[in-house]
Amino acid sequence: MKSLISWLLVLFMAMFWVFRVIVAISAQFGIEFGGFIVFNNTTEMVLLFVDLFCFILIVKRKLIGGIIFLAGYGWYFGSYIINNLIPALSSEDGVDMVIFQNSIIGILGIIIALCIVINIAFEKVKLRHFTDKKTDWYFDNDKYDRKFDDRADKNQYRTL
Repeated sequence: MKSLISWLLVLFMAMFWVFRVIVAISAQFGIEFGGFIVFNNTTEMVLLFVDLFCFILIVKRKLIGGIIFLAGYGWYFGSYIINNLIPALSSEDGVDMVIFQNSIIGILGIIIALCIVINIAFEKVKLRHFTDKKTDWYFDNDKYDRKFDDRADKNQYRTL
């Protein structure tokens, strides 16, 4: 993780995970946390523990961790969005505030996971085809190496 965007995405992922832990704990104790709900309590707990495993893989820049993270969030939050937000948008009554704010949180979770997968994939491509114009003229320049070698061969110092 060499770039700032990688660190920021992991930070946003961790903050979102802490938010979901707070929502899950408040739902478990029956406390209303600003209208945020747990869609399925068992699935939420499993997803939170799978996220811990994905954090390790994502920090190590393994693409499989990002894909598992995206698949989990896409399945969990995507099913809520499809089952609740889309029918609410097409009804005449409009969208309830609880459905709307939970759908926005779901969309945010999916966007974070998608950005992480894209970031890891682009970083893998960048590392595979790395070129740096500041240093390549020196390291990839055979003429400079030959000139340096010729110069080094002509330096013959006398020793006593």
